[in-house]
Amino acid sequence: MANSTIESLFYQKPAKNATQTPDVDRSYKAYLVGIIIAICGNFLISISLNIQKYTHVRQSQTGSKPYYTCFLWWCGILLMGVGELGNFAAYGFAPASLIAPLGCVSVIASAVISVVFLKETLRASDVLGGALAVTGTYLLVTFAPHTSQHVTAHLVQRYSVSWQFLTYLTIEIIVFCVLLYLYKRRNLKHIVVVLMLVALLASLTVISVKAVSGMITESVKGSLQLTYPIFYVMAVVMVASCGFQIKFLNQAMKMFDATEVVPINFVFFTASAIVAGIVFYQEFYGLALLNIFMFLFGCLLSFLGVFLIARNRPKVKTEQPFIDMGQVPGRRCTDKVQPEAKHITYGSLAAKILHLDKKGEQQEETST
Repeated sequence: MANSTIESLFYQKPAKNATQTPDVDRSYKAYLVGIIIAICGNFLISISLNIQKYTHVRQSQTGSKPYYTCFLWWCGILLMGVGELGNFAAYGFAPASLIAPLGCVSVIASAVISVVFLKETLRASDVLGGALAVTGTYLLVTFAPHTSQHVTAHLVQRYSVSWQFLTYLTIEIIVFCVLLYLYKRRNLKHIVVVLMLVALLASLTVISVKAVSGMITESVKGSLQLTYPIFYVMAVVMVASCGFQIKFLNQAMKMFDATEVVPINFVFFTASAIVAGIVFYQEFYGLALLNIFMFLFGCLLSFLGVFLIARNRPKVKTEQPFIDMGQVPGRRCTDKVQPEAKHITYGSLAAKILHLDKKGEQQEETST
């Protein structure tokens, strides 16, 4: 009895069809395909972000045509579209609770690319954060559920009316309404409030994206799922939740610094995706206790790694607050037109007149 208890803690329970070796092999291959697609997609996204960043920096320095007229910027947009499409496809092969945390690959790759190609400074926190994120990613892939569900229309319909999901959806709607009331009516502009709204919408996005991607995957394999109404319901939920999610995320980026928004949003989004996968798709069913603990520990390491990489990153200055003297005809020096604050010529015309008046009064006093 004791031996069976220990084994249940350290080994994942086999599924009901585990005796069917071909089915298990196909499921494991689909799992690996989902991981590879997700990693490649996030890597392409990191490349696209750095390409767009390079385009913005070059445009601000040279003062040339707008960035959207640059061919390189559109290449970055295209790569981002391909990367996001890869993430979308990955949800059809692997568990949602695994694909979402793999978003840290984009943060790691973006930090490396910015150091190598954009010549940004490599900080000790970048090295430590990258090491933690890589370790966390390894634990995620190793201890995540290694089974891949065949997401069909009947499966999505059954999960949609389960008591677990209905309870979860009710709680989420109540929390979302309370946060939206505080944000809109009470004018509570706190970063946690805004990003919690994004995370609550993200959980619906993850559920709908996996449903749509999974049904498209099954349709490509030969089992047509596009004739069921639940497919189009999930597609509408996916588009609507993505739209409002982007809206609140843009508001957060306007009100707060990116070094705060990026790590907090990653933590909230990943947590909501994991909870959505557990509640709706029951991805942790039959998973050993040790696997669950190590999976959550890998998430924690990834969170810390992303926080260290994004913390206090130097901002790219795209504005030129001073006019270079090199732009003035006949001047060769590159000093600033605006004088220093300690210089005698610093200040407005009114201040100079006031200075002369005070000087005249002092001379009159000394003469008398």
